[in-house]
Amino acid sequence: MPKQLIKGNEALMKGAILAGCRGFYGYPITPANEITEAAAYYLPQVGGTFLQAESEVAAINMVYGASSAGVRCMTASSGPGISLMAEGISYLAGSELPCVIADITRGGPGLGNIAPEQSDYFQVVKGGGHGCYRTLVLAPACAQEMADLTYLAFDLADQYRTPAVILADGFIGQMMEPVEFTLAARAPRLPEWAVDGTASTRRNLISSIYLQPDDLEKHIRMLEAKYARMAHNETRWENYKTDDAEIVFVGYGISSRILKSVVEMMRARDIRAGLLRPITLFPFPSDELRRLAGQAERFFVVELSTGQMVEDVRLAVEGRCPVEFYGRCGGNAPSAEEIFEEVFAHV
Repeated sequence: MPKQLIKGNEALMKGAILAGCRGFYGYPITPANEITEAAAYYLPQVGGTFLQAESEVAAINMVYGASSAGVRCMTASSGPGISLMAEGISYLAGSELPCVIADITRGGPGLGNIAPEQSDYFQVVKGGGHGCYRTLVLAPACAQEMADLTYLAFDLADQYRTPAVILADGFIGQMMEPVEFTLAARAPRLPEWAVDGTASTRRNLISSIYLQPDDLEKHIRMLEAKYARMAHNETRWENYKTDDAEIVFVGYGISSRILKSVVEMMRARDIRAGLLRPITLFPFPSDELRRLAGQAERFFVVELSTGQMVEDVRLAVEGRCPVEFYGRCGGNAPSAEEIFEEVFAHV
């Protein structure tokens, strides 16, 4: 199949349709709008449903309803919109309803701007809503992964009955790259737990309310065990020249692509550098970071924020070696040369 030169956002939606997504409910926001546009264009062609909701709050609750009926469905937004969806995401997690949520991150806080950032990490990875819950979070670093990881996200969301989030900075969503669609198309199917209005599914109940403390605690412990299984089975990362690295960079999304250039610059000067790129932000590759801490002299984390993922790196390393940080924000991205100079400023 020939490659297509398309934006990461459009690649994401095509990957979703291949995965069997047949419902999209969303509200426009830059820099995620191409996802909504692609959903409106492609879903009717495969018998799916596109609906532009009156708000992000409405959109996430439409996702709740469609998922309850067994539809593979999704929404997409950016920072302020994801904030509005927080309550609904918590309800989806509490009700064990699978769906995919794309967060194409822009600058904040507040209205911020429409330029790329990675400042939604805390909101998405730590669970921005109320209660004891997590969401599976995948972080693409190119347009190809926008398609492939979205396809994977739908399968994992169904497998674990959980919301899955695609967390991509605005650079990855907006840049155009060649993408090859080789994954087999999934046929929509009705899960056994779904409620589709027929007599055979009338016994099913979708709810997140447990009024008795013991009942709610039992439910939360069950969710906790599920998240532990996810951490054991679904943690994903990429190692780039870390076998002998004395300096290990850590970054995701666009930051990881810049850091590969930094690694090459340092290797050209006989400095053993490598990169660990988290592909899943939850579950986080803590065990691999701990392993690398046994050989590395220092870690250097780069994010398009004032520092969020760096906290998880420090927790994973557990003080075995220094963890330094460099971040840009407001829609700015550091150059490889800028990071290179910053590394030696910390020596």
